[in-house]
Amino acid sequence: MSRRKLRENIFKLLFLREFNSEDEMSEQLALFFDAIADVSDTDQQYMQEKYEQVQVRLEAIDEILNKNASGWTTTRMSKVDLAILRLAVYEVKFDEEVPVSAAINEAVELAKRFGGDESSVFVNGILGVIA
Repeated sequence: MSRRKLRENIFKLLFLREFNSEDEMSEQLALFFDAIADVSDTDQQYMQEKYEQVQVRLEAIDEILNKNASGWTTTRMSKVDLAILRLAVYEVKFDEEVPVSAAINEAVELAKRFGGDESSVFVNGILGVIA
């Protein structure tokens, strides 16, 4: 599976988390991975680990977002934009394997695909300040 597709699936997991309790997520993760066709054990492990790393650092990530999103808080952001931003901030600030420019570009592409009309501009603006 390509890095882009892996990132898209991690975004979907983060989005899914917005609608399920922490207790429900283990079952939701299993259902999510069962629904993906042709996912290797390595890819599944990579996605789950990255999802969990974002969850572990969620408080720090949200603090970064709240500090840098002028006029916005994480509680006011759309769930799609928030999931994209959380993944991107994790990659920019905590994942040394991902170049900053790649994290931002991929986040903007996710926003174009899954977000509202202004999502890509919103995501790009916030990540530009953070980076």
